[in-house]
Amino acid sequence: MASERLHEVVAGYSPGQEDPPLGGYAALMGLFVGVTGAFTVWMRHSQRELPERVSASDLALMTVATHKAARLLAKDRVTSAVRAPFTSYEAQGGPGEVEEHARGSGLRRAVGELLICPYCLGMWIATAFAVGLTLAPRPTRWAASVLVAHFGSDVLQAAYKKLEDSV
Repeated sequence: MASERLHEVVAGYSPGQEDPPLGGYAALMGLFVGVTGAFTVWMRHSQRELPERVSASDLALMTVATHKAARLLAKDRVTSAVRAPFTSYEAQGGPGEVEEHARGSGLRRAVGELLICPYCLGMWIATAFAVGLTLAPRPTRWAASVLVAHFGSDVLQAAYKKLEDSV
């Protein structure tokens, strides 16, 4: 009954195409909002305060680290073991990367789509970094620094390869 009503509400969203796992998307959004809300409530009850602002250096660190962490989780060959229950291999991607597609239906497919999308993962990872900087800034900055150094190495590797290919 409820599922029939939900189907009526979303019917026609993607006519002529494969139905997106809207219920799975809703579950993932609910999880994100629930965990973020629980953190906010916990902060208030613990008598801790969120920082007034994030420094420009921490924001830059979080930005690059979020990019690299999202790319590693969504595309890296080695992290395919994490994605495997939710995705299927398609082809080699960029250096050290693979291309995959989400498999299954419902929540499984929604999780698969999240895990192969570095843009989608960015929000989750940025939030984790923000929480980390609030609760444990030193280890969070250290971990973010490792990811930023790895990103810098990737940029240098790509530049070196381009230079090598042009000579």
